[in-house]
Amino acid sequence: MARVQLIIPDEDRDRFVYQARREGLTLSAWLRAAARERLEDRQRSELFESPAALEEFFRACDALKGPETEPEWDEHLSAIAESRRRNAANT
Repeated sequence: MARVQLIIPDEDRDRFVYQARREGLTLSAWLRAAARERLEDRQRSELFESPAALEEFFRACDALKGPETEPEWDEHLSAIAESRRRNAANT
């Protein structure tokens, strides 16, 4: 079995340990379970089996309820910048 060393902020370690204990796991077991869960989530996406399946996917996307028009590009950039500012403030 391989050993992996992680460097994480103390605050994160404390939160992870607390949650692991709540779930009756060691920190190591909890981190492994979290990593496995993330892998499984990422591997769930299915590939399109044919061009027809891809076309059906886009037809279904077009049928989804959403705004009638796309926001202006400046609005997109503002939303991205705001998200980055919030994320930077949380780190």
